[in-house]
Amino acid sequence: MNIKKIIFVVVLGLLANQLCAQEYIITKLGVKNDSTLLQTKAIQQVIDKAFAKGGGTIVIPKGTYLSGALFFKKKTKLRLQEGAVLKGSDEIKNYPFIPSRMEGQSLKYFAALVNAYQVDGFTITGPGEINGNGLKFWKQFWAGRDSVAKIKKTLTNLEVSRPRLVFIWGSNHVKIQNVKFRNAGFWTTHLYQCNNVLIENADIRSPFKPVKAPSTDGIDIDVCKKVTIRNCYISVNDDAICIKGGKGPTAHQMPENGMVEDVLIENCTIGNSHS
Repeated sequence: MNIKKIIFVVVLGLLANQLCAQEYIITKLGVKNDSTLLQTKAIQQVIDKAFAKGGGTIVIPKGTYLSGALFFKKKTKLRLQEGAVLKGSDEIKNYPFIPSRMEGQSLKYFAALVNAYQVDGFTITGPGEINGNGLKFWKQFWAGRDSVAKIKKTLTNLEVSRPRLVFIWGSNHVKIQNVKFRNAGFWTTHLYQCNNVLIENADIRSPFKPVKAPSTDGIDIDVCKKVTIRNCYISVNDDAICIKGGKGPTAHQMPENGMVEDVLIENCTIGNSHS
């Protein structure tokens, strides 16, 4: 390779890094600091703009922003500044019913608040908060459970329409760092078919009072490899950390299922949780 080609490659690399480092502060791009105004479309437009320009970090500044499902795209990332709250809508209609993965099964289900599909290098960084605003969903779950109990039946998780807080699928080199996760409607963070994952200094909480937050698993690792979870605090009304690769006696025969390998969990504090 001659010197001109080397210079050309270096310049291209620098330009690519510059694009990925670009920040898109949502309040400078049409999103209002208003906790009562649903702004899914406006926030998604910021994500789409970053993607169209080659990538960048979507920055949520101090304030509370109400949204339905958001879909991050290649070379986009999420950062929540101090005092920032990305708050999920408590209306299930704001979470599309799409191909997904739940409880070890590949099926159609409701999108999460934060979604990333095949976004290598995806990161969520704090110190801000992602809040699922889950109270309404929890009440619906317990009301449904009480109703079917009267006729001596049981209600499964999938029979109550609830969104997860974060779902990352088919992505490599994922980092979740220094973020607060609160009040998930369903599972809090779910990673499926991801490799080289780091989750550190995450603070994950869903309450037991005054209403128990059902099935709000802290971290679900599903058919993933090379995962490190460290220095996290988790207090939820279900599994703190759950490792899974499928469901049922024939799960190993299905190509969408698989092993979970090379997982390190260290220096985590588990509060009220099932396991």
